[in-house]
Amino acid sequence: MHFVEVILPLSLAKTFTYSVSEAEYNYIKKGMRLAVPFGKSKIYTALAIELHQNEPTLYEAKEIHQILDEKPLVNEIQITHWQWIASYYMCAIGDVYRGAMPSALLLESETIISQKQSGFVDESQLSDEEFLIFEALQHQSSLKIQDVMAILDKKNIFPVIQKLVDKNILALQEEMLENYTPKLVRYVRLHSKYESDSGLNELLDTLKNANKQKEVVLSYFQLSASEKRPITVKKLIETSNSTSTVVKTLIDKKIFEEYHLQVDRVNFTGKIKEEELQLSDAQQAAFENIKQNFDQKEVCLLHGVTASGKTEIYIKLIEEYIATGNQVLYLLPEIALTTQLVGRLREYFGNKVAVFHSKYTNNERVEVWRQVIDKSPKAQIVIGARSALFLPFSNLGLIVIDEEHEQTFKQVDPAPRYHARDASIVLANSHKAKVLLGSATPSIETFFNAQSGKYGLVEITERYGKVRMPEIELVDLKDKYFRKKMSGHFSDVLIDNITSALSLGEQVILFQNRRGYSPIVECITCGHVPQCQQCDVSLTYHKHKNQLRCHYCGYSMAKPTNCHACSSVDLITKGFGTEQIQQELVELFPNSKIGRMDQDTTRGKFGFEKIIDSFKNREIDILVGTQMLAKGLDFDNVSLVGIMNADNMLYHPDFRAFERSYQMMTQVSGRSGRSEKQGKVVIQTYNPNHNTIQQVTNNDFLGMYKEQLYDRKIYYYPPYYRLIKLTLKHRDFEKLKEGSMWLYQVMKQNLAMPVLGPEEPAISRIRNEYIRTIMIKIPQNTSIGGTKKTIQKILNSFESVSQYRAIRVTVNVDFY
Repeated sequence: MHFVEVILPLSLAKTFTYSVSEAEYNYIKKGMRLAVPFGKSKIYTALAIELHQNEPTLYEAKEIHQILDEKPLVNEIQITHWQWIASYYMCAIGDVYRGAMPSALLLESETIISQKQSGFVDESQLSDEEFLIFEALQHQSSLKIQDVMAILDKKNIFPVIQKLVDKNILALQEEMLENYTPKLVRYVRLHSKYESDSGLNELLDTLKNANKQKEVVLSYFQLSASEKRPITVKKLIETSNSTSTVVKTLIDKKIFEEYHLQVDRVNFTGKIKEEELQLSDAQQAAFENIKQNFDQKEVCLLHGVTASGKTEIYIKLIEEYIATGNQVLYLLPEIALTTQLVGRLREYFGNKVAVFHSKYTNNERVEVWRQVIDKSPKAQIVIGARSALFLPFSNLGLIVIDEEHEQTFKQVDPAPRYHARDASIVLANSHKAKVLLGSATPSIETFFNAQSGKYGLVEITERYGKVRMPEIELVDLKDKYFRKKMSGHFSDVLIDNITSALSLGEQVILFQNRRGYSPIVECITCGHVPQCQQCDVSLTYHKHKNQLRCHYCGYSMAKPTNCHACSSVDLITKGFGTEQIQQELVELFPNSKIGRMDQDTTRGKFGFEKIIDSFKNREIDILVGTQMLAKGLDFDNVSLVGIMNADNMLYHPDFRAFERSYQMMTQVSGRSGRSEKQGKVVIQTYNPNHNTIQQVTNNDFLGMYKEQLYDRKIYYYPPYYRLIKLTLKHRDFEKLKEGSMWLYQVMKQNLAMPVLGPEEPAISRIRNEYIRTIMIKIPQNTSIGGTKKTIQKILNSFESVSQYRAIRVTVNVDFY
């Protein structure tokens, strides 16, 4: 007996055993994909992780359906790393597998219905619906479930199909569909019979009355003389100003032959910079220092002020690692950043840079995956958002994590809820690789690790080219409103600064961390605020589409003309988002070009690129945006940054609110004055004496760090305690309340550490599900593995209580 152990792409914590023949047993290797039957009739793409001869005791092993790969698509280091993620972040291994693989490589079956060939069918015995399906199969060989739904015009079609199967008329088969299709490009060449001189004369004779076709053929000759390489149909049409119909006619006349070649979807065609990168003295010192740190430590933190030239240091390091044949992974928190950085890296490394993130199509991601596993030189350096961490590296030498403090490195939904920074450090450990964390405002945990000697620490305190840090001016909004010196949401100080920057031909960035026009529409008469029907939040007004939208579930409605509660027509908007700022700017600066960058304007694959490019090419004078703007973007003509309202970041019910506000404001400020001239930052606030705002003004990272560390120690927060958050969701408020209380009490009895809850979060209902949270704080000196085992046991017993089985519990480890 021979068996293979597999992971299925379903939220299942355990692996499954399937039986294989001896030949298959000798052929299959760890990391190959297999199509396996699971459940009654579904087929899934499973991943082989072990071959053995131990028969399962609890169930009879089914046979596998087919082997999908000739060589493994996943390597052993990956499988071990996925198992670590599943156990550390307390999620199912199936979730990790599904989250890690490009979805084009995870095939699912589609049920195909066909007619059995044997025997006579008595049509009089069929009901009307059965006859319709039978008749459809006379015209085509097979149907899909969707086709049958359309024929019968109803959703529940399974009983009808089942009756036909019972009558031995239909056969069902599950068919696997391979999603990935290689990209083929159409080329043309001249038919061989026209290649001699006499052939050419014959050709010109044939085309003497067809001018358009003659032009295309002449263009072909010009191209083949100048380019010395195969000619694509696209290039030929462009050069001859013709159409594809003319080319098709020439192919039909057998003057041209067409053929296809497979190409990569993402190709670099620019020029590589010839001159070598020169580091400044401060950069060179930091570079040497990092290399010394790597001799003793696996991880090093590069703490350099904004615009100190950290990217150049990364490039120098990457150069050294790829020279020895190693692969390099460069992780970024935002896709917007990837766009800008890819250009910079390709100037130095040309076609060695591959990109991997969710705005790329399925097929493009599969290509990068295959390039990495084949150790192709095209993917020696991989840039990507957090999911690039799952690629099948086999000789990883260096991982660079830029802007490591960013919260977007943490996956929130769905599982696995991993933190890319922490998971990368574990991955690097398996490859014996080094990790470089870079940030102008490191997270408190990382800085704590660097201070305590766990990580190396290298600091750069000056900007590149000795440019001075931006000058920061605080504007007291209370005072300005009192003195009537506000135009909309702009103080006179901010307007004066914008005017002078624009008059000098410089660009401006304005930051407001809210999209939409305004977060609240209120009735003056009765105070009613339109709420989302499914969530516990007010609807945000989007003026451009004249609708109210929920930013949690996507529910939308047209903007009401009168109040839904009292029918009054006096409706006002409260608060403001990027859309409103953009509109006010159009009125204040009618001659300037104003752009907006938020989730609404960057949809689509090239959304970010278009906005960033037009801002870099100075087609936009003022760019308004949310936090997307705050991260590492480099524009050399920006001299002014305005923060519209610094307070809405400070007062979040979150233990990280002050740290995040400091990071956000410092990062946004860092976009100003990045070339020769000193930049300026205007921060509008109701509370200019707030500690955090003063720390931003004085660029006092250490002051912020010490103050936050002191608070964290008193209140049991990281880095002194680990946090695990349990979120419970259910549609029935009472059942959820009762279930969460039961879980909390059992946790409290079994864990000798602080357990808080069950708490209603600030937004306590989303998509018609009520929410409760329980927080567990694990001290540093306690075994986190043992604690998780206890928590898992309690969760298993919670699931076995029948009345609580419907309550969904999600576990978020290190949820900050």
